[in-house]
Amino acid sequence: MTRTPAHRTAPSAGRPARPVRPARPGELPALVEHPGDPERNAATRAYLARLLDSACTHPAWCLVAEGGDGRPVGSVVLWTLPGHDIPLAVVLFEAPADEPETAAALLGAAADLAAELGATALEHVLDAPAQAPQFQRDPERRAGLLRQAGFRQVRDGRRFSLHTGPHTGDRLPPDDPALVFRPLAELGRQPFVALLEDLLTDTADARLAADVREHGARRAAELLFEETAELTHDPDWWEIGYDAADGTPAVISLPAENPLVPVIGFVGVAPAHRGKGYAAAAVVRGTRILAAHGATEIRGDCDAGNAAMAKAFLRAGYRVVANRQEFSRPL
Repeated sequence: MTRTPAHRTAPSAGRPARPVRPARPGELPALVEHPGDPERNAATRAYLARLLDSACTHPAWCLVAEGGDGRPVGSVVLWTLPGHDIPLAVVLFEAPADEPETAAALLGAAADLAAELGATALEHVLDAPAQAPQFQRDPERRAGLLRQAGFRQVRDGRRFSLHTGPHTGDRLPPDDPALVFRPLAELGRQPFVALLEDLLTDTADARLAADVREHGARRAAELLFEETAELTHDPDWWEIGYDAADGTPAVISLPAENPLVPVIGFVGVAPAHRGKGYAAAAVVRGTRILAAHGATEIRGDCDAGNAAMAKAFLRAGYRVVANRQEFSRPL
């Protein structure tokens, strides 16, 4: 059976796309260098070097569009979690501003390679304003190129950040006395999945709601737990907060570390306990744990439509650092 790649589009009437090939050893980790932009160039080099060192990518997953002088003028890199062989996303997507054909060729080549490696979908996140390490300038143009290549937006999100230090715990609000927290190491997996199933039946997160529609609440809960568990964490970090008054599970807190930075991996409140400020209590709890284990910056994301979760981050001292559009496309 022959499958037509989903990224194929009608030929463009513009200039031909530049040839796309794997990056050569001497082109790593710099890839595309921007003259007169040393901050961007240094941050991007360091980012790709960390991805290569942590096996989040591999040299063969780093593709470039070749200019007339043989040097890269565009790039796209496949990304995955450490220890995985199947790509999950594209990062460091760069193409000349006036060459949509080259952008399409890069994204198409990345999609083909990812499909050959066993991926069934690819993701990409677009942050505005542009910031280290990817410096995704001109977000509207980038979003248009992604849509033309078969990506669709699956979440309009917000990214939060908190810089921490040795006295962060002293600056955080105290733990909410209305909650009694118990860790994964004590409870085991089942209560966590059950609470996730409960809260996913009524979620303001567009992406999670789509997972529920596709898989049902139970399977969506299992997938959320399993995917978050891929991040580095200690079983004592993950907790359920029980309502002290009636003993029922009220909130879940899953702080973790991704390959680059500690994160508030997931926070959610059971429908029966919403409106009590428990989401903020869980963000504070996760922040305290990560700061105690040496985090110097902690990040977290939420859907722009999830006002309660955004408020929880702000109450815990976080600030919004980017509007984050999340895209996905099937392969």
